Amino acid sequence: MIPTPDIGKLAGGLARWAGLPIAPRQPRLEIDGKTALITGAGQGIGLALARELHSRGANIALIDIDLPALTRVCDELGDERALAIAADVRDREAMRHAVDETIERFGTLDTVIANAGVAPKLATLRTIDPDEYDRVIAINQTGVFNTVKPAIEPIIRSRGHIVVVASVAALLPGPGGAPYMISKAAVEQLGRTLRIELAPHHASAGVAYFGFVDTDMTHTAIDRDPIGQRGERYLPPPLRRRITPGQAALVIADGIARRAARTIAPATWQPVATLRGVINQIDDMIAADPRGQALITEIEARARQELLSR
Repeated sequence: MIPTPDIGKLAGGLARWAGLPIAPRQPRLEIDGKTALITGAGQGIGLALARELHSRGANIALIDIDLPALTRVCDELGDERALAIAADVRDREAMRHAVDETIERFGTLDTVIANAGVAPKLATLRTIDPDEYDRVIAINQTGVFNTVKPAIEPIIRSRGHIVVVASVAALLPGPGGAPYMISKAAVEQLGRTLRIELAPHHASAGVAYFGFVDTDMTHTAIDRDPIGQRGERYLPPPLRRRITPGQAALVIADGIARRAARTIAPATWQPVATLRGVINQIDDMIAADPRGQALITEIEARARQELLSR
């Protein structure tokens, strides 16, 4: 078994080696009585997180394009501490109104979780429909900016915490899902930059990385797609382990409480995150593997056929 590195100690050691000061820990953010805004809250991780934070005493603003789903969640949680707002993260003005409505209802905004995201149909950059590429980037990347931007001032006022949900896809490439990986790598850098920028204002931000979570997105991209299943097999079995949305939500909630710079689950991905520079040669391994080349050819052939059949 590979031991999981202590990232805090590694980061501290690196800072000392570089001659940088070690920042004092910020006080914990106890969520009881606080207000959280969650995008993509109608299903999956967002829904599970709404339940988790609500159970810890938080007021919850649930943002999603699926208003009936949000209404059901609010009915489950109770209207007193739950607010449903139908909004598309691609709509900058709608997200500004969502933040304003949350503060008007609950009086404050203490934590934001930019969770909304989509996965593209399998295709290479050579064969992908440009509109599909734009859709994924607009939701996964620009949608995170649209969520975070209007929340920054309220979060500074409350000395709160922002979480952006990236993915282990930001760490390693894979065949057929370039827009997703590109968007999640950008989200990672947005979150890391935001943490630096919020620090002088006594607020904080962090990045959440997840491997395979047992959601409809995973079922569609892998379980219901034979090509997706073959692509998954490039990963060693420990990295294929799935977690439930509830387990992912628990990781985020605990990370908010301690203002974590990064959280990652399942833990089997931690060595990959730590050693990413060393193992980045996996790009070359896949490119040189005849099975990988055959997989790319098959993805392209199917993508072309789908375009022709429209």
